[in-house]
Amino acid sequence: MGIGELIRELRSALGWSQGRLASEINKQFGTTLGREYVSGWECAKHEPGTFYLRALSAVLDVPLAVLGNELERRTFLTDVAGVAIAPVVASDLLSQGFAARLRGGPSADDWEGKLSAYGTDYMSMGAADIQRRVSGELVVVQQQLDSAPLWSVAARFMTLYAKTFPGSDGSKAVSWYRMAARAADESRDESARVWVRGRAAIALGYEGASLPVADVIADQAVAISDRPSLGLLNAVYGKAHAAAMRGDRATALELDARGQRVFDTVGSYEQTSDYAVPYWRLNVFRSLLLARLGDEKGAVAAQEQAHRELPPTLPRFATHLALHRGLMLARSGDRAGGVAVARAAMDALPPAKHSLTLRMLLAEVHA
Repeated sequence: MGIGELIRELRSALGWSQGRLASEINKQFGTTLGREYVSGWECAKHEPGTFYLRALSAVLDVPLAVLGNELERRTFLTDVAGVAIAPVVASDLLSQGFAARLRGGPSADDWEGKLSAYGTDYMSMGAADIQRRVSGELVVVQQQLDSAPLWSVAARFMTLYAKTFPGSDGSKAVSWYRMAARAADESRDESARVWVRGRAAIALGYEGASLPVADVIADQAVAISDRPSLGLLNAVYGKAHAAAMRGDRATALELDARGQRVFDTVGSYEQTSDYAVPYWRLNVFRSLLLARLGDEKGAVAAQEQAHRELPPTLPRFATHLALHRGLMLARSGDRAGGVAVARAAMDALPPAKHSLTLRMLLAEVHA
């Protein structure tokens, strides 16, 4: 498949017109691309150059290597076919769900074990693998929603599933986060209600996407309980990033100070899970926050602290820190240098380990 056909397939999968694709590129990269130029790509009249390959990678949410290499394109399309819920796969999912219902399904303890395993897997797996696996779990658990503990399980699975969609989409990710919050409310579990909202807030705030939603969901978490918890910690840093993206430096720094106080009470230690916030992960939050605020000294200190304790088995988070450095350079006026650092970090990470969040950060450095 040629690059023009791939662009058309990816655009169609998003339900976008050629004009919408051009508009998204213009919005994120400050260009003046027209619909006719997108049509030219798709009809093989001309191929996108290096800049537009990077723009397409960010907007269509695919690794740059996929767009630039024929072998990578074929591999990517095979992976997409595995992720897409074709009729046969949908049939299998339905069968799995009803069979689980007839058998009574996994126990609440079994589900908690599954969630714990996913929390660990999330730290190193790609979005496509997580999405494919979690979609099956959601089909099964929705057949068992007849007790409060299983609503809590479902809410946390929904939150994980939402993370596999780009927050900048403005619909899918936010829709799933909102459903997760409602599901958590059905559980009547205060800690789940706060955690689900806090996780959504930090995801959207860190990505710099859907900032009003990040604020609202974070405020809901704080209103439910302002007692120190990992959910509250996530909510505070979600709001801090949203404030930084809006240019409200004072509020962002105030929230950073509050977040550090919450961490002192509830921080995790030597855990590698999406359900944990050890010191190195706190500093990943702070590294990006301070880079966005232009606090180079503070950002570098946070990056050094994160590197000291970051497990070597999590190269994706080392890439996060490199992108933060690229953002600092770009914001200080060295845009070319910042883009070069960020691009080199992404290219060094195997494409299978790329995440939606990393691609959005790369787009932020470019912009």
